[in-house]
Amino acid sequence: MSGVVRFGVLGCADIALRRILPAMTSHPGVRLVAVASRDRDKAATVATRFACEPVTGYRSLLDRDDIDAVYVPLPPALHAEWIRAALTSGKHVLAEKPLTPSGPETTALTTLAGVTGRVLVENVMFLHHRRHRLVRELIANGAIGDPVAFTGSFTIPPRPSGDIRYSASLGGGALLDNAVYPMIAAQLVLGRGLRVVGAVLRNDGASGVDVAGAALLRRDDGVTAQVTFGMDHGYTSEYHVLGRLGRITVERAFHPAADADTEIVVHRQGHQVPERIAVPPDDQYGNTLTAFVRAVRGGITGAFGEITVSTAELVDQVWRCASAGT
Repeated sequence: MSGVVRFGVLGCADIALRRILPAMTSHPGVRLVAVASRDRDKAATVATRFACEPVTGYRSLLDRDDIDAVYVPLPPALHAEWIRAALTSGKHVLAEKPLTPSGPETTALTTLAGVTGRVLVENVMFLHHRRHRLVRELIANGAIGDPVAFTGSFTIPPRPSGDIRYSASLGGGALLDNAVYPMIAAQLVLGRGLRVVGAVLRNDGASGVDVAGAALLRRDDGVTAQVTFGMDHGYTSEYHVLGRLGRITVERAFHPAADADTEIVVHRQGHQVPERIAVPPDDQYGNTLTAFVRAVRGGITGAFGEITVSTAELVDQVWRCASAGT
């Protein structure tokens, strides 16, 4: 197809209002057509704010023929149902992470995207910030030698009472909400083939969801990745790559502001002072939409990136490992 991609939105989640809908309204390749909610008044309020049409009910939006793609910012437990419905309705799908709460469900949906000839993208926006491409280029060019270990963390302070992250029935918890960030970063740096060999989850007694955790991953050659995650902490968003000849540090790794200057810090062996590589502002939110639009226009079908499925499998391994007490 050519021209703009016409989007509808299933739900009025906070991430949609803060990040994605503003990006959609300013992106030249996107036209925001409608936003749907089960609550008519909520749909009307959001539609007025973003100059689009309100729709009552998700199915009513999927039945429209003036929408090419849908954005799904619903709670994780609802993703599989509505992503499946969207794909079988002939819509391309951009869905918030995690794509689903389980590896088998995620695999099934990625297969369905290929069968239906639609684009399916898990909305992991930091992947589209230039810093992470530069990190991979530095490693490929031998800046720190072969990577031997990765450590990463994404932790946030406690959320307000009633936040869906504290709802087990809606797919809440720190593993699904936070852990996927350093897990994906580890795979960007170390490649696929990581498996979980140890994990701990700490549950909240009141809500029953996990609010903190850590996991140790390894490749068959002994290269390791350690990830820390949670929503009962001070804020951290960073990763470090240790190589045979130095290390790389990336701070504010996962949610930098679109207008923020960032940097990559390289500690080279034999150098007393680290090298600080300045990275100009980069809009990972707009870049995410650009990548999606290119896929739709280019007729690329199926799920984007095997990393979506491999991350879902790692999440399942953490559940099993932590439950077994290993």
